[in-house]
Amino acid sequence: MIKVMIVEDDPMVREINSKFLERVEGFALYKAVSNLDDAKKIISIKKPDLILLDVYLPKENGIDFLKWIRGQEIDIDIILITADKTIERVQEAFRYGVVDYLIKPFSFERFKESLTQFKDRYYQFKKNEVIEQKDLDKLISSSNVSQNEDDFAKGLNKYTYRAIWNEIEKGNYEDFTAEDLAERLGIARVTVRRYLEYMEKENKIGKLVEYGKVGRPQHKYHKI
Repeated sequence: MIKVMIVEDDPMVREINSKFLERVEGFALYKAVSNLDDAKKIISIKKPDLILLDVYLPKENGIDFLKWIRGQEIDIDIILITADKTIERVQEAFRYGVVDYLIKPFSFERFKESLTQFKDRYYQFKKNEVIEQKDLDKLISSSNVSQNEDDFAKGLNKYTYRAIWNEIEKGNYEDFTAEDLAERLGIARVTVRRYLEYMEKENKIGKLVEYGKVGRPQHKYHKI
């Protein structure tokens, strides 16, 4: 069983998320708390496997808690649950390693999909000491949850798309690679490349393939 802690100050939302969690196989509620002090105390005793973390708490910010966990080098995965739709917040969250970002209000199906994909990765990493690239690519690709309700491109996440496009627009690049964006955004290179391929189909960007003397050809992109 994957142990989950919920950090949410609103009692009603906390109850809804707890009920949602009960409906997803393979997960158990470890603790539900309303503030970050209690969350830190619980982690100091025994850490959960996953935290469902709200951003806006009374006089507190979930992002600060996320940064604290990373600063303490505590191995816990985090899914942010928030009403904050700003690209800056989404970018910041992914840079600090959240596995998903759920924007309130969300459907149970979206919630279930997020947890199911986390479970797949969790047990894949737990049972293997090494992993092949093709298997890793499948796990990374599966993290891009499709937004059926918005009829977005299958297999792509609209918020990740916006984060990448926003970086391209503000970056003023003459040309760039998937590696450049991956490093700046803290997103896996293979994931960035999938979005760039989609943007190329939209005629938002162009691609140039450069062949060197050795190694694989390099794909360079530019904004059209």
